[in-house]
Amino acid sequence: MAKAGSGKAGKAEAKPYAAGLGKTIQRLRKAYKMSLGDLSEQSGVAKSIISQIERNETNPTLGTVWRLTEALDTTVEDVLRTDTRPVFLEHAGKSATPVLMSEDGLCRLTIIGALDVVGWVQWYDFRAKPGGRLESEPHQMGSSEHLSVLKGALEVTVGGETRLVKAGETLRYRADRDHVIANTGKTEAHATMVVVLKVTVM
Repeated sequence: MAKAGSGKAGKAEAKPYAAGLGKTIQRLRKAYKMSLGDLSEQSGVAKSIISQIERNETNPTLGTVWRLTEALDTTVEDVLRTDTRPVFLEHAGKSATPVLMSEDGLCRLTIIGALDVVGWVQWYDFRAKPGGRLESEPHQMGSSEHLSVLKGALEVTVGGETRLVKAGETLRYRADRDHVIANTGKTEAHATMVVVLKVTVM
């Protein structure tokens, strides 16, 4: 087992993955309610070495990491993966939030979903004035739409069948057929809409 040296070169060598590795090993061990001794017994790695890894005092070999991940029911790739993304991914201002209107001008769709995921999931803030009607062509086969009404009521027609959805209710329906959302009431209707597209996972 190679330990991180006391000189600058030794410390630099230990940095590539040891810094995050120790915290991950410790987090998983505690999640499984395992003591250092338990993990040592199940992995075959000495308790003192595991303790050093968790304190980032050593740069373990790949074989040692593999034995620990096997005992913790995970993979080497997951343990060594680092996530450097910021906690706040995007803050879209009002002017940067796209708005779509229905052909009759009575329905407004505000795109509140991230634009980089529209190929597999889309979600909207939907508002329809009385008499408003949103007609949509079929999405790709296997797609579904999820409409949750927050205020008022909406009629949804898919394949010749019509359902009324009232405030507090959610209707899920096939979106791979022509579908229409209409406000037949006398007050404005407000809902959230999520479209889940069927995609091929590579």
